[in-house]
Amino acid sequence: MSIDTKTVFPDPSDLLEEILNKYPSKVGKKRSKSIVSNDPEIDQVMQSNIRTIPGIITQRGCCYAGCKGVILGPTRDIINIVHGPIGCSFYAWLTRRNQTDAGVDGENYMNYCFSTDMQDTNIVYGGEKKLEAAIREAYEMFKPHSIGVFSTCPIGLIGDDVHAVSKKMKEELGINIFGFSCEGYKGVSQSAGHHIANNGIFKHVIGLNDKDPGGKFKLNLLGEYNIGGDSFVLEKYFEEMGITLVSTFSGNSSIHQFENAHMADLNAVMCHRSINYIAEMLEQKYGIPWIKINFIGADATAKSLMKIAEYFEDEGLIAKAKTIIEREMKVVNATIEDVKSRTEGKLCMMYVGGSRAHHYQELFGEIGMRTVSAGYEFGHRDDYEGRKVLDSIKVDADSRNIEELEITKEEANWRQDLVDKKSSLESKGYDFSRYDGMMPDMEKNSLVIDDISHWETEKLIEYYKPDIIGAGIKEKYVIQKYGVPLKQLHSYDYGGPYAGFRGAVNFYNDIDKMVNTKIWGLIPPPWKNQPGLVAKMAHADY
Repeated sequence: MSIDTKTVFPDPSDLLEEILNKYPSKVGKKRSKSIVSNDPEIDQVMQSNIRTIPGIITQRGCCYAGCKGVILGPTRDIINIVHGPIGCSFYAWLTRRNQTDAGVDGENYMNYCFSTDMQDTNIVYGGEKKLEAAIREAYEMFKPHSIGVFSTCPIGLIGDDVHAVSKKMKEELGINIFGFSCEGYKGVSQSAGHHIANNGIFKHVIGLNDKDPGGKFKLNLLGEYNIGGDSFVLEKYFEEMGITLVSTFSGNSSIHQFENAHMADLNAVMCHRSINYIAEMLEQKYGIPWIKINFIGADATAKSLMKIAEYFEDEGLIAKAKTIIEREMKVVNATIEDVKSRTEGKLCMMYVGGSRAHHYQELFGEIGMRTVSAGYEFGHRDDYEGRKVLDSIKVDADSRNIEELEITKEEANWRQDLVDKKSSLESKGYDFSRYDGMMPDMEKNSLVIDDISHWETEKLIEYYKPDIIGAGIKEKYVIQKYGVPLKQLHSYDYGGPYAGFRGAVNFYNDIDKMVNTKIWGLIPPPWKNQPGLVAKMAHADY
């Protein structure tokens, strides 16, 4: 089928029927609730954050990957010891291109891979003594400020208590040592690990340093991981505007920043799914409000810079933001004018984590490309439908595995001035604590798919014939064998930065090259000349 990109997308009912009929009836019925033909004019329910159906090849990572790999991994000055087999530690070692700048004399342990290297005998007899020895060794070699300990699947199964060991070693060594019960099987996906990491940082780190970071405008940037140098781009904007960036969670970040995060005046949340927990807890305990922003896409960057500047209600700050926007948009518009002539009307699909499947639609849209299908690896309903549905989301068994912290107001550092500021700005129409989700921003009849399988991906490629797909490393080579270029949106394929105005320009040029190279037409997709293997279930409803 050829999609007429000048009109609305066709009704995908026949495609959905073909996809779902391939599954056993019970599986098909379950999957049908996680594949939605989008209609932005009505409220639709998206089934998400449920366990992957056994046998379906998923893009998801595990709880440990979310905790250590995503949240704590990009933090340069903490030693993260993985308590488990070496394979788990290696998996989380620099698997994303999180860059950092520790300065001439700064601590940076991101280049190291720390593991207790659990063996068969340790599994049988227990590994707590081995963990103690590993912590001592790491401390003797590096003298770090903090050590984090991450439990993996075997540790949860044998019952090693990483929290007790961490507490003991904290008393022995006199530094901050804390553990995370982030066994891979805990929770539905890496999303559970994000939540656990947020809780651990809030319990053990935030609030330890009450020193005023200085500056008139103090900001925390949450959910920016400095992939390909994204944070470096944004830091320059803030510096030019006169904004003090107190902490970044967790790109180009340090544990010292986290300790001081409660001294900021505003929390700006970029990746809603991975870090909204800390934003909520900072407001509950200290009164610091949060806003949803997006620095992926030139227009989104302009809106976000203005929203931050308008929060502080300073005319000089607003003027500086406008100056940056006017200057940078000249370069952006010139590039769009050139690139758009070759990319307009082309189709893209995106299946990535966090808010990226949502945010990157703006970048593609700026060069005239249309998103025919998108979804998250580990999204929750509010990521798709917006935070308006939070009260209707049921707490399931997997969610109960994650500790819910009881947050109380801290009188010593409570910011009543910020509470009053929030109330005043809200009365003028300023939006706080709001995220409308991905689905309202997508076109009618586009397909929204949670936790997409390889079978579904194949059928969508055959049906829509997209010009490019954005996904992760696990999908890259499978998709490219179908003759479709894949752009890694988790690690950028050695490209980037893609955040901010100049990042948008980089992205336009990279996508232009990828979708217009003729090499992909030389790769025949499997359905053209290779018959598919068909297997039948012994019991259709198994």
